[in-house]
Amino acid sequence: MARLYANENFPVEVVGHLRALGHDVLTTHDVGKSNQSIEDDAVLRFAIETGRCVITINRKDFLRLHRVVTDHAGIIVCTENRDYVAFADRIDEAIRQSGELAGRLIRVVRGNPD
Repeated sequence: MARLYANENFPVEVVGHLRALGHDVLTTHDVGKSNQSIEDDAVLRFAIETGRCVITINRKDFLRLHRVVTDHAGIIVCTENRDYVAFADRIDEAIRQSGELAGRLIRVVRGNPD
């Protein structure tokens, strides 16, 4: 399963479901970096240092970072979805279909998973 790093605005409910699916998810809260308005490039640097794929709903900034920093463990940008179980399932499916995450940008959009 994937080693993920969820940035500060990523829904904790989705993190719980991803963990239940077997993913190793670390959050900014887990590492004592929540409520500090950490810059996105610092989030990506931490993920790179720890060998984790960033997972975020902050699409615009991380799309830009992916174009600038290509040597990373992956970035998953998501459209927010209040159906947290379906959200986690779509992320899990995208990870399974993608194979290697390193250096890749994966988009997970809201919608029915059929």
